[in-house]
Parts: sequence; structure tokens; C-alpha cells
Amino acid sequence: MALFRLSRLISQSKKLSKYANEYAMQRRNATTTPTGAILPEPEKTPFGLLGIVMAVVPGLLIGAAISKNIANFLEENELFVPSDDDDDDD
Repeated sequence: MALFRLSRLISQSKKLSKYANEYAMQRRNATTTPTGAILPEPEKTPFGLLGIVMAVVPGLLIGAAISKNIANFLEENELFVPSDDDDDDD
């Protein structure tokens, strides 16, 4: 029984590798035309680093404001209040 399952698994893996090779060949057409000519280089975005900074900084600020508001809400409703018992080791 185990030998049958192993042989079936091997035959399925051979089929999958065959399809994987065909898929890899199809992906190569993204850089070339059907006649074999190389496609032109894609356009570059002009604001690469500036765009990253303009996306990350507001995200950090908004995230910090949300977490501050949630922390204040939890403390006001006494859902999470840090205890002062940890500092009294004496």
C-alpha cells in the first residue's frame, strides 16, 4: 500500500514539474516579443525615495495617534492600569 502511494506521488510530481517548466517558458515572453525582440525598459518613477518617505511618515504618525488614544481610553475606563506594586520591593 505504501509503495503504491509512493509511486503515485512520484508520478504526480513528474507531471507537476512538466507543467512548471511550461509555465516558466511562458513567463519569458514578458521581456521579449513573439518574434524575439527585446522590449524597451519600463518607465522609472521620478519620486522613488521621496514617495516612500511621504507614505511612511504619515502612516507612523497616524498609527501613533491611534495607539495613544486607545491607551488613554483603556486607562480612563480602568481596563488596563499599570500597577505600582512592582516598585515596592523594600
